[in-house]
Amino acid sequence: MTLVCRDCGREYPADSPWRCTCGYPLDFAEQPLPDSDTPAIGSRDDGLWAFADFLPVERRVSFGEGWTPLVDAPEWDVQFKLESLFPTASFKDRGATATISRAVELGVDRVVEDSSGNAGLAIATYAARAGIDAEIFVPADAKPGKLNAIERTGATLRKIEGSRQDVTDACVEAVNKSDAYYASHAWDPAFFAGTATAAMEVAAQRDWTAPDAFVTPLGHGTLFLGAYRGFRALQKAGWIDSIPTLLGAQAAGVAPVVEALGGDPGGSRNDAADGIQISEPVRMKQILDAIEATDGDAVAVSTAATQREHDRLARAGFHVEPTCATATAALRQFRERGVIDDTDDVVVALTGSGLKG
Repeated sequence: MTLVCRDCGREYPADSPWRCTCGYPLDFAEQPLPDSDTPAIGSRDDGLWAFADFLPVERRVSFGEGWTPLVDAPEWDVQFKLESLFPTASFKDRGATATISRAVELGVDRVVEDSSGNAGLAIATYAARAGIDAEIFVPADAKPGKLNAIERTGATLRKIEGSRQDVTDACVEAVNKSDAYYASHAWDPAFFAGTATAAMEVAAQRDWTAPDAFVTPLGHGTLFLGAYRGFRALQKAGWIDSIPTLLGAQAAGVAPVVEALGGDPGGSRNDAADGIQISEPVRMKQILDAIEATDGDAVAVSTAATQREHDRLARAGFHVEPTCATATAALRQFRERGVIDDTDDVVVALTGSGLKG
């Protein structure tokens, strides 16, 4: 499909470079929609590709991912979407199946990605299934369990010293010096088409009703923006009546969205939430637009609050990584601010497994 820059309006063919000449990320020019305003999807055996009528890429690489459970969490008075239950144990598989399917469609033989762990493992895994070489740039201090898993796929692992931004800079430099395909979870539009299916599943699992609010950890906004696009597509199709308020949990000390909203970015850096330590989100403007469009919000969560909530989740049987705990920790702040009230119907995404080590 044709690509477009939502900032300057330039259009590009489907096999264009990974960003606009103005520096802004590209998106698919059109949102595919089904012909009927009555909900009708494919078989759940097709995984998230049951929503193929909404997806701008064809299924070419898949493990049957999708349809993660939506379970009651009475201790938090919400429902949890268990996005850790995927082939590589994070929601990033949603984007990886779409991104690598697009890469296959374009005839790509080598992909490059930068990641703190989960996205890198997802891209490496789906690339391996497709028979495509992968090179993954990661922080040198990323969790060993994630790094070992990436290496076992046969991908080339590049450990970069410094900040998360240093990792991205090194990756982009490598992309610019080669003909590799930048299969980035922050830049590639297919990745967001894949993560949009999380919202579609939530609506389907709730008999085609959207929750009042949807809460997720927020770094690059991969799931946050995906959810917005998914709920918006369902509303445009006439399958749901409303779009939920979108609420993001950021790591204290690395909370650029919170700062942009005029909020308190917190004090000391929350190093427990390593998955969302993004100081310069590529799609910052889109994140802020989604927050404005849904009367949403974002808050910063401290290390102490993350660790307390991480332990609390484990005691309730939810074995997730610490980054996930920022979302449930943020619930208290959102309720105190009146963003969520006692009668609101809330879904929280638990985005990655705590069993990777």
